[in-house]
Amino acid sequence: MFDVPMLGHGIGLRPAHYAQLLEAGARGVDWFEAISENFFEDGGRPLAVLDRVRLDAPVVLHGVAMNLGSADGISEDYLSRLERLIARADPAWVSDHLCWGSAAGHYAHDLLPLPYTEEALAHVAARIHRVQERLGRAIVIENISAYVAFRQSAIPEWQFLNELHERTGCGILLDVNNVFVTSRNLGFDAGAYVRAIAPSAVAQIHLAGHTEQPDFILDSHTGPVPDPVWDLYRLAVQCFGRVSTLVEWDEAVPALPVVLAEASRAREIEREVLS
Repeated sequence: MFDVPMLGHGIGLRPAHYAQLLEAGARGVDWFEAISENFFEDGGRPLAVLDRVRLDAPVVLHGVAMNLGSADGISEDYLSRLERLIARADPAWVSDHLCWGSAAGHYAHDLLPLPYTEEALAHVAARIHRVQERLGRAIVIENISAYVAFRQSAIPEWQFLNELHERTGCGILLDVNNVFVTSRNLGFDAGAYVRAIAPSAVAQIHLAGHTEQPDFILDSHTGPVPDPVWDLYRLAVQCFGRVSTLVEWDEAVPALPVVLAEASRAREIEREVLS
């Protein structure tokens, strides 16, 4: 496995739970994943919450704006802010997405898919190398949800991820919900995708909810994890063994015990599969 600690079954650090976490700490939570960019500003409540939960549980930093796939340069200001946050939070690892989000300095504020070509692979690998050298650590890369595919794509997404791991030493954050959503939207076998990922590359797993639309599935991160995603998670545990797993719940976020119950279900499924 990619050389990171096994943290257990965690949840995202979300504003809906800040008041409770500030008052009571992180009792009952294995670990937290914090969206890096939400903690870039000096001072304020988000950093106070991050400092508080860090006393009780490990933290992982998960970025949404590193822009690894863009032709734009990676922002030096962004990397400087990330370095400061890493020094403060001492995360178990740092992750971001296999995507792009800007062109000619204009930001889409979304995670946009890449054409999976040799040119794109070399481009992203070079940028991962640069980030890892700057940060002094290997990073972890997540597959995104997709709703369209490029005609130019000549490499399956799972092979693209494996190649990034081989060329750069980065880890893979396997978002099982994203695999399921994209498989339904683009028409491939989600199980074959999971089975094709190199076990040695997997550092983390994401679970989340999605929303069925008439013509596609939306990666909405709302509601409990659907049964087909749980089934795919069972396969992932069979393939990769014990991997730090996190439940993402970002829309209509319920009370903390509800999200923790989802993390507990993941823990029970892992135990059941491995037994």
